[in-house]
Amino acid sequence: MPGFEIFGDEEKKEVADVLDTGVLFRYGFEKVRNGQFKAREFEKSLCTITGSKYSHLCSSGTAALSTALAACGIGAGDEVIVPPFTFVATFEAVLTAGAVPVFCDIDETLCLDPDCIEAAITPRTKAVVPVHMCGSMARIDEIKDVCRKKGLILLEDACQSLGATYQGKAVGTFGLAGCFSFDSVKTVTCGEGGGIITDDPKVYEKADQFADHGHDHLGGPDRGADGHPIIGTNFRISELNAAVGLAQLRKLDQILKIQRENKRAIKDAMADLPEVSFRYIPDAKGDSATFLSFFLPTEERARQVAKNLAANGAGAAFWYDNNWHYYKKWDHLKEMKRAATLPFELCSSLPDYKTLVLEESDSIMKRTLSMQIMLSWTKQDIENRISAIIKSFKG
Repeated sequence: MPGFEIFGDEEKKEVADVLDTGVLFRYGFEKVRNGQFKAREFEKSLCTITGSKYSHLCSSGTAALSTALAACGIGAGDEVIVPPFTFVATFEAVLTAGAVPVFCDIDETLCLDPDCIEAAITPRTKAVVPVHMCGSMARIDEIKDVCRKKGLILLEDACQSLGATYQGKAVGTFGLAGCFSFDSVKTVTCGEGGGIITDDPKVYEKADQFADHGHDHLGGPDRGADGHPIIGTNFRISELNAAVGLAQLRKLDQILKIQRENKRAIKDAMADLPEVSFRYIPDAKGDSATFLSFFLPTEERARQVAKNLAANGAGAAFWYDNNWHYYKKWDHLKEMKRAATLPFELCSSLPDYKTLVLEESDSIMKRTLSMQIMLSWTKQDIENRISAIIKSFKG
C-alpha cells in the first residue's frame, strides 16, 4: 500500500487507450470510443473480485458513501450508528444525506463493537455503518446479526480494506451495500475514485441514477433520451481515472501477497517484545495487511515509542492525536462548522458532539500505534526497519 508504488506500463497502456479515443466521459460517444469503456470494465472486475452481483464506480470513496446512503433510502432525520475511529468522510456523508451520525465505541478490532450497538439504538435509528479500518475487518457477522435482529440497514464502509475477507467472503458484501475508496493512497488507486457493491438490483439502480443526475441510462447512444426517475448529483468518475484503476485492480493479488509477506516479517520480529499486543483480527487469513497495528500498556509508553520510532526512521501513526481519523480532533464536527445551514428540525435534534465521551474507544486509541506496510520495501529495507523498531523499544 499504496498502489502508486507499482505504477508501470500497464497503467500507461490503459490511459493511452482512452486518450487515443479522445473520449474521457464514461457514458455515450459509442461511435468514436472504439469499444473503450474503462469504468464499465472496472465495475465488472470489482464484481468478480468481491463476488457481488452489481457495482458502480464513483468519483471518490466519499461519493460512494453518499450514493450508497441515498440508494439505501437513508435521509433526513434518520440516525446512523458509526464508529469514532474512521476517516471524516464517514460522518460527512451521513450529514450530507441529512441524517444524524451517532457514535458508538470500538473494540480491539479497531472497528465498531457489536456489543455496544444496541445501547445506541433509538426509534430513529435506521442504519449501522461499520468501518473496516486499516485493512482488516470488523466483527461483521455479529454486527450483521444485530442489524437483522433490530431491523436496521447494514451499510459497510470498506474504503480502506479492498481485498480483505471474512471467512472467505469479501468485506463489503455482508450488508445491503458496501463502499470502497480508490484514492491516491489506497491499495488500488484511480488517483481519485470510489466504488459501491451490492446484490440488490434496486439499490444498484438507484446508485447508478443518483451518481449521474438521476439518469436512468436507458436512452442508448442518445444521452438526451435518458429518463430521470430521481433527483441526483454528479459523482461520476472519468474514464482516465477508471483506466488507471483498472490496471491497478488487475494487480490486486500481487499487492496483497507483498503486503502480507512484509507485514508478517515485521510482526514476527515484534512478537517477543514484552510490551506489545496486537490488534485483534477476527479472520487473520482475510487481513489485507495494509497496516500493522499494536497496543502498548499505557498512553505514556505509546507516545514515547511513537517518538522513538519516528526518530529512528520507522514512523507509526498515533491515532489518538490524528486530525482526520479520530473524533477527539474533529472540532469542525463538534462546532458544526458547515458551508450551508442544515434544516432547523435536524439541527435541533443533533447530539451535542462537544460533550461526546467514548471511554472504551479512548482507552484503546491512547495505546494504539499503526505502521503502514509498503509495497516498495526491499529485504534490506525490512531488515533496517526491524532494527529500528527493536532500538525504539529500548528507549
